[in-house]
Amino acid sequence: MTVTRFAPSPNGPLHLGHAFSAIVAHDLAKADGGRFLLRIEDIDGPRSRPELADEFRRDLEWLGLEWTEVAPQSARLGRYAEAAQALQDRGLLYRCRCTRADIAANATETGPDGPFYPGTCKAAAIPETEPAAWRLDVAGALAETGPLEWTDTLHGDQPARPQLLGDVMLVRKDLPASYHLAATLDDAADGVTLVTRGADLFNATHVHRLLQGVFGLPVPRWHHHPLLLGDDGRKLAKRRGSPSLADRRLAGEDGRALADDLRQARFPAGITLSPFLSGEA
Repeated sequence: MTVTRFAPSPNGPLHLGHAFSAIVAHDLAKADGGRFLLRIEDIDGPRSRPELADEFRRDLEWLGLEWTEVAPQSARLGRYAEAAQALQDRGLLYRCRCTRADIAANATETGPDGPFYPGTCKAAAIPETEPAAWRLDVAGALAETGPLEWTDTLHGDQPARPQLLGDVMLVRKDLPASYHLAATLDDAADGVTLVTRGADLFNATHVHRLLQGVFGLPVPRWHHHPLLLGDDGRKLAKRRGSPSLADRRLAGEDGRALADDLRQARFPAGITLSPFLSGEA
């Protein structure tokens, strides 16, 4: 049975890109008689707005989707802490006080997510009293797991290459877990068998597969779908003010008809579907 999930963060309203992603996940699960889960990723500090979760539910219902809701991330903090402590005990996490500006100033190469972290703090003795994030020692983790692979339903078998992103942050200074740690643990806990998300997160999967290997978690398949692009050629985003689903819903638009249009690649004016980002593979 296929189990998929849609996991929005309540730090801004949903837009057409979210609708497309939710529909893809919903339809892939339902076509197999499976389950489509809703998980609210609500640990983004003061940016998380609890009232938006209700808006998300109304949006999904308006689109005609059916789902099972699972525990939000805010109810899973103990699990994140336990996992981080286990990595610390195994010597696979190290403290890091570098800011983005520090990394940009000291990086000697650029990775898929921007300036590549040069390992500045890997051998540093940072006092426990000083605020710091925790980074994964990718080389150390790979030494434990050995070579790994994962499968994307659109792009086939992939060798896991977490070194593309370097020693990623797993616990932030101000948050109990990064996306990498939380999403990996949550998908395993929720029994997700097919992780559906945009092609912009293709490289993140290399890290998630490594974490699954380190923790001995079940390995799902992945489906990295194309992105919806605005008339500026960039993916739709909350921070750029992409029109919200709630505005469309409150204006009386037919949500089920919109969902059918998205399924058939009939997009509103100015919206296009991206090709797969070949540089992500």
